[in-house]
Amino acid sequence: MAVVSTSSYRLQISPDFTLRDAAQILGYLRRLGVGWVYLSPLLEAEPGSAHGYDVVDHSRVDAARGGPDALLAFSDAAHRRGLRVLVDIVPNHMGIATPALNSWWWDVLGSGQESPFADHFDIDWAAGGGRVRIPVLGHDDDTAELSVEDGELRYYEHRFPIAAGTEGGTPAEVHDRQHYELVSWRRADHDLNYRRFFAVNTLAGIRVEDDGVFDASHAEIGRWMREGLVDGLRVDHPDGLAHPGRYLERLAALAEGRPVWVEKILEGDERIPDWPVSGTTGYDALALIDRVFVDPAGADTLTELAGDAETNWAALVHDRKRAVADGILNSEVRRIARLLDDAETGAQDATIDAVAELAACFPVYRSYLPFGIDQLHAARDAVLASRPDLADALARVVQRLADPADPAAVRFQQTSGMIMAKGVEDNAFYRYTRLISLTEVGAEPAEFAVPVAEFHERQLDRQERLPESMTTLSTHDTKRGEDTRARVSALAELPDAWARFLREVAARASIGDASLEDGLWQAAVGAWPISRERLREYALKAAREAGTGTSWTDGDHEFEERLLSLVDAAYDDDIVRGEVEAISARVDAAGASNSLGAKLVQLLSPGMPDVYQGSERWEQSLVDPDNRRPVGFDAADALLARIDDGWLPDIDSSGAVKVLVTSRALRLRRDRPELFTTYRPLVATGAQADHVIAFDRGGAIAIATRLPIGLAAAGGWQDTTIDLGGQRMRDELTGAEHTGTTRLATILEHYPVALLVEL
Repeated sequence: MAVVSTSSYRLQISPDFTLRDAAQILGYLRRLGVGWVYLSPLLEAEPGSAHGYDVVDHSRVDAARGGPDALLAFSDAAHRRGLRVLVDIVPNHMGIATPALNSWWWDVLGSGQESPFADHFDIDWAAGGGRVRIPVLGHDDDTAELSVEDGELRYYEHRFPIAAGTEGGTPAEVHDRQHYELVSWRRADHDLNYRRFFAVNTLAGIRVEDDGVFDASHAEIGRWMREGLVDGLRVDHPDGLAHPGRYLERLAALAEGRPVWVEKILEGDERIPDWPVSGTTGYDALALIDRVFVDPAGADTLTELAGDAETNWAALVHDRKRAVADGILNSEVRRIARLLDDAETGAQDATIDAVAELAACFPVYRSYLPFGIDQLHAARDAVLASRPDLADALARVVQRLADPADPAAVRFQQTSGMIMAKGVEDNAFYRYTRLISLTEVGAEPAEFAVPVAEFHERQLDRQERLPESMTTLSTHDTKRGEDTRARVSALAELPDAWARFLREVAARASIGDASLEDGLWQAAVGAWPISRERLREYALKAAREAGTGTSWTDGDHEFEERLLSLVDAAYDDDIVRGEVEAISARVDAAGASNSLGAKLVQLLSPGMPDVYQGSERWEQSLVDPDNRRPVGFDAADALLARIDDGWLPDIDSSGAVKVLVTSRALRLRRDRPELFTTYRPLVATGAQADHVIAFDRGGAIAIATRLPIGLAAAGGWQDTTIDLGGQRMRDELTGAEHTGTTRLATILEHYPVALLVEL
C-alpha cells in the first residue's frame, strides 16, 4: 500500500476523558510531532465503560464519550492542525451485560429464533434446545429468586424481556417459557451456546461475515469515511472473525482507500496473510526491541531462580492451553466437536479430546486456510508424538479442519486464538517469571535476548515486508509499561544481586510460591516508586491470572490476604523496604538508559511508530486498568515548552529527557520523511562495540547504548568508535556536530542515545 504514515499517538477516550477533552490537547500533540491521533473505540458502549470494547449500539457515537458533535469538532480541529484521525473498531462482538441497552440482543431474548436479529449473533440454538443460555444465576436452582416486574423477568439487578403470550404463573414458570434459559455462571465454560469474546460472558460474538450484519454494524463507520471524519481504522481482534480476509476486503471498500491496521499477533516467523491492510499494531516490533537490550549472560541464573517447574516454556504453554480448552473455553471446544460429529446426539469424547489437544499444540494464534495449512499439520504431528492413542480420531478431525469450507474448520480457526490468548498471555505469562519483561503480549518468552546482528537482520526484513506496519512499546493491553520493562530488563545484568535480593526478602516475607513472589518483586522494582494500592491491585490480578494459589472463579481469600501482606511488607517492613529501594536504585540509571534506547530505536525503526498516551514521559504502569490512569498532558506540555526554549534536561524523575527524545524523533519523521527510506546497520569498532546499537535510515541515524551496567563495569566506551561517513551530522538532542569516525564517548557524552541528522 502507499506510504501514509509518520507516527500515531494512542488516546484512551472514555467518559472521564471525552472527545472534547482530547480536542484540547491537539495543539500539544502537534508540537510533539505526532502525525495521527489514534482513538480507542467510540461507538456507544456499556455505561461507565473505560475501554469501549463493549459496544451496545453500532448506530451512534457514544454520548458519554462526547457524541457525534464532539467527533465532528475533534476531527475538524485535528485536520486544521494537519493531524489525521485513526479510530479503533470492534467487529467481533457486542456488549450484553445490560440486555435492555442492546436492542439486537433484547429482541433476540424476547423473540428467539424468530427475531430478525437472531442470526446477527453466533448462537448454537440446537445445543440449547432452542434457547440461548445466559449464565447469570448464582446456582441453577436460583430460579426461585426470579421475579416479574413491569412486564420483565428480573434476577436481582438483571432484567430480561418476557415473550408475548408467555405471561402468567410463577416467575419460574414464566422463565421456563422464554427463548432464553438463565443458568448458573459456572456452566458458561462448558455449556454456553453463544460465542463469547474469549471467556467474557458479557461480550457476545456477532456474525459480521453476514452481509446484513456487516452493513448494520458498519453504517456509522461508513459515514465517518464518507464525510471525511476519520482517515484510517484499526481493527480489534480479527482472529475472532469467521472470515477475516473477506471482512477486511469489505472494510477496505468501505474505507475507500484509507489505511487499515489490524490487531494481529505474529508468532515467530509467521506472516500476515494477503490482506488489504497496512500491517499490524506492532507487538512483534515490541518483542524484538525489548530483547536487544537484554543481557544474554543473565539467562542461566535467572532461569535457575525461576525454578525447575517453570524452565520448560513449551511444556508450560501446552499444559496451560490444554487447561483452557478443558476449562473456561470448553464450551467452544465442544461446539467444534458437535460440528464434527452429530449436533443432535452430541460429540464423542474422543473428538472433544482430539480438538482440545490440537488446539493446545497449535503453534500460532490461528491459521487462515488455506494459507495456514502447514500450521494445522504441525499441530497434528505434535499431537501424534505425545498422544498416539488419538491417531484415529485425529485423522478424522484434521481432514475436516483442513477444509476451508467446513463449518468446523471455520470455528476451529476462530477458537484457536482464544485458547492461545487465555492459556499463554493471561495465564502462562504470570507463571513464567525468570524475567517478566519478556512475558509481554506478542512475545516469545523462551527467546531471552536478541544479538545486535540478528536485530538488524529482522529490521531489514521488516523494512522490506512491513514498511507501514505499526511499531509500539506500550498499549492498553501490555502487561507492563515500556519503562517498567526497561528497568526489569536491567536485572539480566545483575543476576547475582537479584538472587541475593530474593533470598533476603524471602527470609522476611514469603507466601511459599517462589515463582509468584519473583514476578511480583520484579514488577515492584520495575514500577518503583509505586503506590501501595497500585501494587496490591496488580498482585491480586497477577495471582488470579496465574491460578496457582487463587483464581477469578474460585478465589482463596486466605491466600490473597497473605499475598497482600507480602506487598505490604515493601512499605511496612523496614528491611524489606530497604532491599526494594536498594535494588531499585541499582537499576535506576540502567533502566533509564534502556528506556531511552528502546524509545529511540522504536521511533526510528521501519514502520509507523505508535506512542501510547503518556509514554513520551516515563511509562511505569502495570497491567490494565493501571495503564489507563489519567495522563498529565499539561505537565508534559510544559516540559516540551522548556525543551523548545533550549533546555537540555537531566535524566531525572520528571521524564523530560524522554519528551526530548520523543519529540525530536517524531518531528523528524513528520518533517523529513526523505530521511527514512532505507535501513543500514552501523557497526562500532573497539572493545565495547557490543554495547551499542546503531542504524541509518537514509540520513537519520539512531545510536543507543545497550547493557549499560556492563559498559560501566568495563570502564565506559574508552576508544570504541563508529563511522558516520563523510557527511557532517548534528545531534538533534544536544545540537553537537560530528563527522567521520567518531568516539562513542564523544557522541554519547550527554545522553545514552543520539539522534543524528545530515547537515
